[in-house]
Amino acid sequence: MGQFTAVDLSFLSDGGRRGGRLYRPEGSHPVPCVVMCSGFGSTMDRLHTWAEVFAAAGLAALAFDYGSFGRSEGDPRQVVDIDGQLADVRAAVACARADRGVDADRVVLWGNSLGGAHAITAAAGDPRIAAVVAQIPFNGFPRRAEGRSTAQSLRLTAAILWDALRGRLGLTPHYIPLVGEPGEIAITNAAAAKEHIRTLSGEDSLWRNQVAPRATLRMMRYRPADAAARLAVPLLVCLATDDAETPVELSSQLAERAPHGTLKLYPGTHFSFYTDPRTRRIVASDQIAFIREALGLAS
Repeated sequence: MGQFTAVDLSFLSDGGRRGGRLYRPEGSHPVPCVVMCSGFGSTMDRLHTWAEVFAAAGLAALAFDYGSFGRSEGDPRQVVDIDGQLADVRAAVACARADRGVDADRVVLWGNSLGGAHAITAAAGDPRIAAVVAQIPFNGFPRRAEGRSTAQSLRLTAAILWDALRGRLGLTPHYIPLVGEPGEIAITNAAAAKEHIRTLSGEDSLWRNQVAPRATLRMMRYRPADAAARLAVPLLVCLATDDAETPVELSSQLAERAPHGTLKLYPGTHFSFYTDPRTRRIVASDQIAFIREALGLAS
């Protein structure tokens, strides 16, 4: 695998400056670039391992934080703004294209979880995007959330509505955990919550297990499958067979609706893509092969 360098940078988007990191493989010629979109309430810290693999394979990679998260500007903090994040994705693509080491006509959008929906949606509106990779992508909420009773669902709904009301009134957000144990009021409940939190909040990470839940109301109206149907470029959708957050029956529709969609399934859960090194290696290898084929690069 090749050598690469990483440089911190920033770029302007709607609502302020966004922090990012660009990974450049060694060499003097412009290379394709993978612009990486993180998931709900996440930061780019969790994308650096993936970006390093892409860069070692000869692809530039740009990871960034959405507004109000991590190293990016935006107040109040920890608030997911779907439309604002889509604007951030477009700004990140523009930033990548402006770099002299990047081939501006071979930019690939890559997204994880909610970021997968963003990658598909942004690509559908940008004819210059060369390909899309959507990893465990969001395509609507499952009818019943794992690890959550009806009573707990009602309590979560109350927290969402209270936070949305506070947002309309200009008050500080009503935060809840992003990842919680079964029975806890959180966006996602998992039996191994403590392990997942420990992984996501690793050394030097700016990720916080805290988010304003109001965005879930907007997500109920978010239709990435409609955008997938408009994609004119190759799309790879990578899913986990036992994923309770972005289940196969919903997220596979993204590959089915896309004119040039490919679906790959892997054993494990939603969090296997974060915590299992073997899963990451296999998935990354498949994604690199897909990108190379989509861009007509030599193997």
